[in-house]
Amino acid sequence: MTTFPKPLTTVSENTPEFLTLPMITPTGFREYDARWRFPEEINLVGIQAVGLGLGTMLQKIGKARIVVGCDYRAYSLSVKQALTLGLMTAGCEVQDVGICLSPTVYFSQFDLDIPAGAMVTASHNPNGWTGVKIGADRPLTFGPSEMAELRDTVLEGKGVAAAGGSYQMVQGFADRYLDDVVGETKLSRKLKVVCATGNGSASMFAPQMLERIGAEVIPLHTTPDYDFPNYNPNPEAMEMLHSMRDKVLETGADLAVGFDGDGDRCGVVDDEGEEIFADKVGVMLARSWSKDHPGATIVADVKSTGLFASDPVLKEAGIVADYWMTGHSHMKRRVHELGALAGIEKSGHYFLAGDLGRGYDDGLVVAREICLMLDRAGGKMSDLRKELPPVWTTPTMSPYCSDLEKYDTIKKIVSAFEEMAANGASIAGSKIVKVTTINGARVQLENGGWTLVRASSNTPNLVVVCESPNSEAEMRKIFEDTRAFLDGYSEIGEYDQTL
Repeated sequence: MTTFPKPLTTVSENTPEFLTLPMITPTGFREYDARWRFPEEINLVGIQAVGLGLGTMLQKIGKARIVVGCDYRAYSLSVKQALTLGLMTAGCEVQDVGICLSPTVYFSQFDLDIPAGAMVTASHNPNGWTGVKIGADRPLTFGPSEMAELRDTVLEGKGVAAAGGSYQMVQGFADRYLDDVVGETKLSRKLKVVCATGNGSASMFAPQMLERIGAEVIPLHTTPDYDFPNYNPNPEAMEMLHSMRDKVLETGADLAVGFDGDGDRCGVVDDEGEEIFADKVGVMLARSWSKDHPGATIVADVKSTGLFASDPVLKEAGIVADYWMTGHSHMKRRVHELGALAGIEKSGHYFLAGDLGRGYDDGLVVAREICLMLDRAGGKMSDLRKELPPVWTTPTMSPYCSDLEKYDTIKKIVSAFEEMAANGASIAGSKIVKVTTINGARVQLENGGWTLVRASSNTPNLVVVCESPNSEAEMRKIFEDTRAFLDGYSEIGEYDQTL
């Protein structure tokens, strides 16, 4: 028995229909999670229909027990409750771990021995967005095929009601999660750490974790406030990184760590106020881990620095670099398939496996590992940064491209780059030698530089990153040439930031 008609794509707010009929914009079902503007693109009845569709899928595969949680936003509780009602309608047993981080839900799947998990979160998106991250095969989360099945189940009204639904609130789970992250970790020296949470969900977890491992915590915007009065919690955005830099320079801290809206990402600023992108921090960590794990595989996303493959320390230790598709589900799956030690995304997701973690992305776990790395090294974070071979990398640029057009646009861009490579074309005066197309186009240049253009999986944007191993001027020229090339596509709009 179905309980909802097929969802509508638009329903006017402040009407009886808006409160009784499901409204869902189809583009909210993305490659590896779901994201909508709320309530413009999905209403609460639509969220309930998503829960029913998800519950129907879980019943089919015999995994109808699920943990739910939500981030700290004004509307996330109501969204979680609507999702829960849909899951219960489908006959699912729901356990609720409350306001938490995405990795708290991932951990709870192991700790409570429950196969499925659903985290209501807009992640690093600004207020006005909501969504859900879903998994049914720990530590993995839904990828494109599962998300497509969920989309079709929901949009075609195939959700089926079933008996047996139940709900239980799990009390005190935040402490269980923190106990697991901290474990036996204790720093041998009292590092002075700026902890930046952007007033988001990590405010309730990160300062306590750092204190418990023995750090002296300098709080920065760590009071939970779902209005985000300072900036959107996104440690890849320069606004947050600059705030972290200023606090480090003001206080003389050893480093700053910053967390996004659902706590699965971590950004870093060193003792000199230098903002270090996560892929470079990943190379530092890989160097440290390689002493105990020679020959290990490190998965890096296509936005990440070429140093994973070219760094002499990693090469000497036999570290194998595997460049893979951007996206937390893609990366988790790749780490799992290869038995890799870790996966690193430039955006700040780290997927630690083996004796480092369970294979899911957790900003607090990697912050712990960064502090341990610095503690063991005995020096400064800036020293570790300066020991890396120099490369110059742009921030992640995000020119606008609508969700309806961006994938077709990327297909055209990939074809154009491949044709340029076949014709011996150059970028910034260096010949194109290879175009890697596992996720958009990563265009490798003869001098070791590269440029990447791919579609964002989360927002109506493309993603552009450029790197030079030679100079900042060359890096800027690679970006200028890439932008000039992209300017030829009328559907590509303004950039969110530029050099």
